[in-house]
Amino acid sequence: METIKLICIGCPMGCPLEVERDGDTVTAVRGNTCPRGDAYARKEVTHPTRIVTSTVRVQGGVAPMVSCKTRSDIPKDKIFAVAAALKTVEATAPIAIGDVLLPDAAGTGVDVIATKAVAAKN
Repeated sequence: METIKLICIGCPMGCPLEVERDGDTVTAVRGNTCPRGDAYARKEVTHPTRIVTSTVRVQGGVAPMVSCKTRSDIPKDKIFAVAAALKTVEATAPIAIGDVLLPDAAGTGVDVIATKAVAAKN
C-alpha cells in the first residue's frame, strides 16, 4: 500500500489530498471537500493529463505569434512531444479564436487551437 500526497486543482479551495493506492488501484481518497477532489486524485495517480498552452509563429499577421492550447487534456507523457511539434507550426493570418493550428497533436487525437485572433497585415 502506498500513500501519495497531492494538492487538488479541481477548484480554488486547493484541498490537501491523501491518496492510498495498492498497485494501480486507488483504495481511498481523503482530504477533499467536494466530489471534484476525489475524481482529480484518482485520475492524477492513475492516468495524469494536462492542457498544454503555448504559442506558434504567424506569417503575414499584425502579431508575430499567436497563443494556443490543446482543445482538451492530453496524457502527461505526451507534453514534450506536443511542444516539439508546435515548434514546427507556422500559421497564416488571419487567425480566429478556435482555429485548428495543429490537428491530432503528437498522435493524441487532440487538436491545438488558437486562443487569440490575429488579423492579417494590410
